[in-house]
Parts: sequence; C-alpha cells; structure tokens
Amino acid sequence: MGYALFQVPAGRLGDAIGARITLSLAALVWGCTTLLTGVVPKMFGVGTAALLISLGVLRFLLGASEAATFRVGSRAIRQWSPPREWAIGNAFMMVGSSSAAAATVPLVSWLMLRFGWRAAFSITSGLAFAIAVLWYLAAIDTPEEHKRVSARELELITRYRATTTQAPLTDSSSLRSLLKDRNILILSLSYICEGYVLFVFVFWLYIYLVEVRGFSILSGGLAGGLPWLTALACTPFGGLVCDRITALRGRIAGARAVIMLGYGLSAVLLFAAAKLDSRAGAVATLCLSVGALYFAEPAFWPTAVHLSGENAGAASGIMSTAGILGGIVSTSLTPMIVQRFGWLPALGSGAAVAVACTCVWFVIGRNQQLSTDT
Repeated sequence: MGYALFQVPAGRLGDAIGARITLSLAALVWGCTTLLTGVVPKMFGVGTAALLISLGVLRFLLGASEAATFRVGSRAIRQWSPPREWAIGNAFMMVGSSSAAAATVPLVSWLMLRFGWRAAFSITSGLAFAIAVLWYLAAIDTPEEHKRVSARELELITRYRATTTQAPLTDSSSLRSLLKDRNILILSLSYICEGYVLFVFVFWLYIYLVEVRGFSILSGGLAGGLPWLTALACTPFGGLVCDRITALRGRIAGARAVIMLGYGLSAVLLFAAAKLDSRAGAVATLCLSVGALYFAEPAFWPTAVHLSGENAGAASGIMSTAGILGGIVSTSLTPMIVQRFGWLPALGSGAAVAVACTCVWFVIGRNQQLSTDT
C-alpha cells in the first residue's frame, strides 16, 4: 500500500527538489525501516497488538520510500543523458533490481541461518545507509552544476534535453492535466498489463514450481531464481535495441518495436511452458518468458519521460501506479483461477494479458499524436 500510494507523490518530490535529495532520503528511510523491523519485535515481545501495528507502520513506510526509486531515477537519467540513451540508462537501473531479486533469497537465507533473522535485517539495512551516503556525496542534479562536465558535454546534453522540455510541474492542476492526457492514459493502460504479467512471475512462479512441477522447497527456490538471471542479460539488450531504433525512427517507434516483440514472445513462451511435460523444458521456457518481459521493460520509462518532459517524475509515478494496480489484480485473481480451473488457465491469463499489451502498443503506433516525436 505504501509503495502504491506514494508513486506519484515521490515522483513529484523528485520533480520539485531533484533526484539527489529525494533518492538520498528514500534510501535513508528504507535503511531505518529495515533496521527497525528487526529491532521492534524485541521492544514489543509481549504486546501482540503493538507489535502488529508497529510492524505494519514500518512496512508501509518501507514501501513508501521504495516508491521513489524508478520514478526519480528515470528523471535523473533524463537530466544526464540524451534521448538516444534513455532506454539503456533505465535498463542498467533495472539490472540492479534484477540482480537483487536473484541474490536476495540465497543471501538472506544464509544470513538468517548464520546470524539469525533479526541480524539479517540489521546487516542488509547497512547497504541502504551506505548507498544513501554515496548517492548524496556523488550525485548532482544537473550537468550544469557539476564541475567535471566539459562545455562540449554540456552542450550535447542540454541540446537534446531541450527537445523534450515542457513547463515544470508546480501545482495540482498540472497533475490533473497529466491525468487527463490521452497519451499518458494509453501508456498507463499498457503498464497495467505489464504489472499483471510481471506479478504472475513475482508472486506465483515459486509456488507453481513446487506444486505443479514437483520441485522441493530448496530446489524450487534455486529454480525460481533462474528466470531473474535471464532478465539480467535481456534487460540491457532490450534497452540497447530500443535506443538504436529510436535513433533511426523516433522514441515511440523504438518503444513500440521492443515492447510488442518482448510481450508477444513472453505470451507465447508462458503458455508453452504451462503445456510442456518436461520439467527442465518448462523451467527453461519460463526463463525465456521472463527474459522477454524484461527485454521490453526499459522501453516504458523513457516513453513516460519523453511524453512529459519536466514532469517526468509525476508521469512515471502515474504509469507505475497503473502497473501496481495490474499487479494487485494479478496477485488476487491468479489463486482464484487456479482453485477453480487449474494452473494452465491461470498462466494462460498472463499470456492473454501480455497479448493485450501488444495490442495496446499497436494502437499507440497508429496514434499520430503519440507517435510524433518533438
């Protein structure tokens, strides 16, 4: 709930005060809430109600601090890169996320076994404090403020950045205008599909591998981490392809090609994995399906930035909130479908939504207003 509700506010904060302060504060809050999650149970060891309330508040604040990451990160990439490098910039940011997804289960499991579950929170919180300090000391909001940026570099960045600059977001009426913008709404509709499909993998892949494919709890965890390793390779490749097409045909054309290809392949592979009898073949196909999904992911964020200019943080927050809504539907609907119809229709629903995403982008490509680059 914290993550969903703070998407737009976090994006607007980044638009207002810059990426340096916003992301530093976000990492600091994340570190504090992570540390306190391990400490609070000692403080309220007897009072169950106090324990539940305090942990609920901490988890809400943790999600709220996380909300700034991709929204404000995309704005920082826009400030520092020409448009032809936006997708690959976002791709590398997502590589960090995929790396964490692949490493978290074995790392935290080892920490819990070696030091206890409270220590796992304390140790991992140190990463957040370290990155908060590092980002605050190293990051600068704009190239104009950085002493090591040469005049030639500054000219290159500002010239390309000026082609997409719009009026800054200063009040709630500007936010309402974004919510009424047809282009932003169509983009958000496609990201609802993204959230639905992605959350099928995030929340139900492990259970599917254990319940249907017969993996043990331990081996299922290892097999469940393999798709995210595939995502590590596919994400920067998708960003690179998107930027190459963008340089030739424009931002929307580049995003359209990558997203339609990625989601089309992901849909076919997801349904095929559900139909395969071979356990190894099913895992391999699921890895490719997740890889195709992440191949397309870097194209969404620069599109939001392209359409909104100086309102990049808020627009990215609107798009991301839509994705979370799709994820909420997916997380709630999948077990209902499994219980009533089985796993094949449940995974098939993810494939169908992925196809719907390609259809939305087919419409986007034919929308002259959206497909014309400034």
